Amino acid sequence: MSFPKKNVLIIGAGGVAQVVAHKCAQANDRLGDLHIASRTRAKCEAIIASVHEKSAMKQPGVFEAHAVDATDTAAVAALIRKTGAGIVINVGSAFVNIYVLEACIETGAAYMDTAIHEDPAKICETPPWYGNYEWKRREACEKAGVTAILGIGFDPGVVNVWARVAEEMLDRVTSIDIVDINAGSHGKYFATNFDPEINFREFTGTVYSWQQGAWQSNRMFEVGKTWTLPVVGAQKAYLTGHDEVHSLSARYPEADVRFWMGFGDHYINVFTVLKNLGLLSEQPVKTAEGQEVVPLKVVKAVLPDPASLAPGYTGKTCIADVVRGEKDGKPVELTIYNVADHKEAFEEVGSQGISYTAGVPPVAAAILIAEGTWDVGRMVNAEELDPKPFINLLNTMGLPSRIIDENGDRELAF
Repeated sequence: MSFPKKNVLIIGAGGVAQVVAHKCAQANDRLGDLHIASRTRAKCEAIIASVHEKSAMKQPGVFEAHAVDATDTAAVAALIRKTGAGIVINVGSAFVNIYVLEACIETGAAYMDTAIHEDPAKICETPPWYGNYEWKRREACEKAGVTAILGIGFDPGVVNVWARVAEEMLDRVTSIDIVDINAGSHGKYFATNFDPEINFREFTGTVYSWQQGAWQSNRMFEVGKTWTLPVVGAQKAYLTGHDEVHSLSARYPEADVRFWMGFGDHYINVFTVLKNLGLLSEQPVKTAEGQEVVPLKVVKAVLPDPASLAPGYTGKTCIADVVRGEKDGKPVELTIYNVADHKEAFEEVGSQGISYTAGVPPVAAAILIAEGTWDVGRMVNAEELDPKPFINLLNTMGLPSRIIDENGDRELAF
């Protein structure tokens, strides 16, 4: 069963989902009826209320809240049918990806997410991570004619598209360094910008990078480098395992592909203490009273809700691709980047800048699917698609891309 590529179902009710909801509302003339679902309907209702408070709906239309267990494929499929959704934007926990994807394959709805699926009982599985779950559904997607765009947030997502842009500008790509710097401040003693459980899992396992034609492994915070980027200046970043490395390495096997994330000394110190005490473990332990608890979930419970950081967040983010290669036999370096402002993001959609950068791209992708441009009828990662309409659309939606090359620093547009 296939629906027209209009009407959108958003899965999730966190900070990124709030951005997605606002941006879908701003484009509901192109996307149709809107629906949002999570385990707790009240959270979805609060997001819809924030949309109406900011008069974000482009035109009068449907925006409804629903309760669903996203790990229940049958329940998600039933909700897709009930809402008539032709596009599902999954910005729930990475633990639900496969279940939502299966529901889309069953119903014919287009699927997208912003991270690789994770098994709660496993951390840092064998690379490439996409090969453990999502890529195993490639044939099923193609057979059903289902468009499934994997990792279409910012990183992964926009940074993958930038790599494709660089590929088209060069004769040969020799290295791709993705650098993610948050130079903002939330004013809390310690907090994470995304779900703490997902966030910490990124940093407790092996750091995988693709270098010299093979997977290389390091420890977290073992390899650091100072990067100088526009607006945020010189910032220390560390080689980090991340989603986009696992698909870009497949497209660019002869290039070195690395991901770097900025961390301050305070974050590293607190993280190290928590890890050394065993408080970041996903394995259950028993208290003296015999109660079974998961340390990582306890830490998550006592830290600030990432969505609560938005009102007081100040400063800017800068995320960049630094791509080296050759053109006409000469070495070339390209830096493609975006700068986002936390305060501006909060004023527009009620979320902080990191949620904003993750939430706008899937809505742009949804518009391109609805209009047929990216409705490819198969499973793809972002770098496999034509980057031009996506970049141009993001430029109008609050996430402009810029490029630094031999011609200076300018907006990237086609």
